[in-house]
Amino acid sequence: MTLDDLAQIIASRKDADPASSWTAQLLAKGPEKCAEKFGEEAIEAIIEAVKGDREKLTSEAADVIYHLLVMLTARNVALSDVIAELARRQGTSGIDEKASR
Repeated sequence: MTLDDLAQIIASRKDADPASSWTAQLLAKGPEKCAEKFGEEAIEAIIEAVKGDREKLTSEAADVIYHLLVMLTARNVALSDVIAELARRQGTSGIDEKASR
């Protein structure tokens, strides 16, 4: 499965019955709840990274990516827009890019 596949699946659940899909349940709770859940998953990934547990970090990283895509969907931000932004930054040093903000 690619990130595009996952983003499309998440988008397809936006109008689904919340009783039928965890993704639909999250999206039905609104963008703020989706952002909160993303934050929780990010913290869990940080904890596993600090602990050095590769297997648990891998699992938490998958959760972070999933919840990031849910959060983006909740705010109508397409994955393609994020990828375009990354492409725009390509070839620019991170130091220079950060200084330009």
